[in-house]
Amino acid sequence: MTASMLSYTLFSCLLLSVQAESYCGVREIIRYTNRLLDDSSLSCPCRQTAGSSCSCLPIPEPGHELPCFVEGTKHMLETNVSSKPVLTRLYQTFQALLDRNLCESLPRGDQCQYKTKGTVIEFLVKIQRTYQAMNK
Repeated sequence: MTASMLSYTLFSCLLLSVQAESYCGVREIIRYTNRLLDDSSLSCPCRQTAGSSCSCLPIPEPGHELPCFVEGTKHMLETNVSSKPVLTRLYQTFQALLDRNLCESLPRGDQCQYKTKGTVIEFLVKIQRTYQAMNK
């Protein structure tokens, strides 16, 4: 009886660790991103001026998506007054995925590398497309 319980417990722990390594939060990230894309206050031109909620955000190079998504959502939190609860959840999800290396499907560089910056909408669309590709 004790040996079977031990083997069951070990198997359960192994299963949970495999699930944790492959967790990417795909559905929740797509849901949060869609909610933000529906927020019309976020659609404005990319401006380099300080204090503008219409900041330019990094459009990541392949393999650097996660750190750029962390950086971009953090910047959005600092400059955007609307959609704070959704932005907070999105930022925290990206930060946890980066810190814990939970998403094996998404290559992960440690630094945000990008060649271009875009509007909030372009940034959110990049997140949406990245995670929709993983959802297939």
